[in-house]
Amino acid sequence: MADKKKKKPQKLKARSPRGFVDRSAADIRATDEMIGKIREVYERYGFDPVETPAFEYTDCLGKFLPDTDRPNAGVFSVQDDDEQWMSLRYDLTAPLARHVAENINEITLPYRTYRNGWVFRNEKPGPGRFRQFMQFDADTVGAPGVQADAEMCMMMADTMEALGIARGDYVIRVNNRKVLDGVMEAIGLGDDENAERRLTVLRSTDKLDKFGIEGVRLLLGKGRWEGSKEGEGDFTPGAGLSSVQIETVLDLIKIKDIDEPYSDLLAGVMGVALAESEKLKTGFYELAAIEKIVNGCGYGPDRIKIDTSIVRGLEYYTGPVYEAELLFDVTNEKGEKVQFGSVGGGGRYDGLVKRFTGQDVPATGFSIGVSRLMTALKNLGKLGQDDVLAPVLVTVMDKDTESLGAYQKMVQDLRGAGIRAEMYQGNPKDFSKQMRYADKRGCPIVIIQGNDERQSGKVQLKDMIEGKRQAAAIESNEEYRAARPGQFEIEAGSLVDEVKKLLAAQK
Repeated sequence: MADKKKKKPQKLKARSPRGFVDRSAADIRATDEMIGKIREVYERYGFDPVETPAFEYTDCLGKFLPDTDRPNAGVFSVQDDDEQWMSLRYDLTAPLARHVAENINEITLPYRTYRNGWVFRNEKPGPGRFRQFMQFDADTVGAPGVQADAEMCMMMADTMEALGIARGDYVIRVNNRKVLDGVMEAIGLGDDENAERRLTVLRSTDKLDKFGIEGVRLLLGKGRWEGSKEGEGDFTPGAGLSSVQIETVLDLIKIKDIDEPYSDLLAGVMGVALAESEKLKTGFYELAAIEKIVNGCGYGPDRIKIDTSIVRGLEYYTGPVYEAELLFDVTNEKGEKVQFGSVGGGGRYDGLVKRFTGQDVPATGFSIGVSRLMTALKNLGKLGQDDVLAPVLVTVMDKDTESLGAYQKMVQDLRGAGIRAEMYQGNPKDFSKQMRYADKRGCPIVIIQGNDERQSGKVQLKDMIEGKRQAAAIESNEEYRAARPGQFEIEAGSLVDEVKKLLAAQK
């Protein structure tokens, strides 16, 4: 019986996990540029950096996580060898609360800190929606007054302008969860057993900018289909509120540009019964105080505005909440003109540290979505304009040890003078390959030295930018080879100075 042919092993398919993306050099540099500008503002306000690990014990991440046997709804979780559940952090706020509680005796309160890092969401990815993304947070822990919330809003406004976003192209919108909680009480969802349903209501109202009033009405009721009509696309289950409950919630989020007196607003717009909620009134009075502080500091409604449609979807917020919104239009994936929208937000979370310490430790802070803000800045032409120059390339004509040492010495001399440089590391047999590499790499200058040049103490410099310009006017290959466009000879001893001059001229 003939031997069966052995099957070739299948090649492993290279693929990135769904909802995760690789980052290019340009993206990394643009991010670093943006983070540097944000950091300058935070430092000016007196905030200091801190860093927490990517993993936290799951029970430390907060009550907004579901309590299941395998807690992986919303977060990525693994079980440690001691059978404790750990999860990749969902945001940077809950880990900070754990850090403060763990070090409460060493930390000086109020504790003013900032940090940036990756966060992870075990959610369905989509266009522009990833499972791993970067946030940049600032928080004040241990400050009970709304002046700390007002300062956060002013710092958000200053950050937008430090990034080159003009006044009129952004606004910081402010609301208060006490107002929202008062409404939840009024519609019968104020107790602990309704916590999950209450969160569904809050997350539904948070979709106002995306889906409009009618879309939110559906989410507060039976649910919403993604398609243009019922039965099309994915279905999002709703909060199951009655029509009276839905209209009460919608009455709140329809209110814009609040003016004092708040008691008249509540009685006239929302009804006397709702206006009698002490929690609701406290929330409005805190908003009035924030408005007075920011206006007194010159941050009028063109920069910071009270807006009761702002929700923030996380359960742990307890007081003022705020969002940084960009007001200019962009074209979405469907070719439609839409307002860019939110690039960050936050609020007061007085209960997070208390979960660990049993003591009241007030806190407030905000988070910037780094990737989303970077997209906005690129749309405005405010980021990535100063691209890093590709390295100068030293080509390899001879590969004996002595020649390789000489080429590497050129590279090291250039690097020592602060010039990006590299020696060609591929197969040096085909010189045309080296030139194609330099062209694809975007190298501004190519350095060429064969044995004859080395003997005579010379080096050939090829100006790749000028060479391309000259080459465009040359019709034949013979003429091109004879002309050597953009190429000239210099003394080897003046290499660094000549490269500096040429780079300056190219710039």
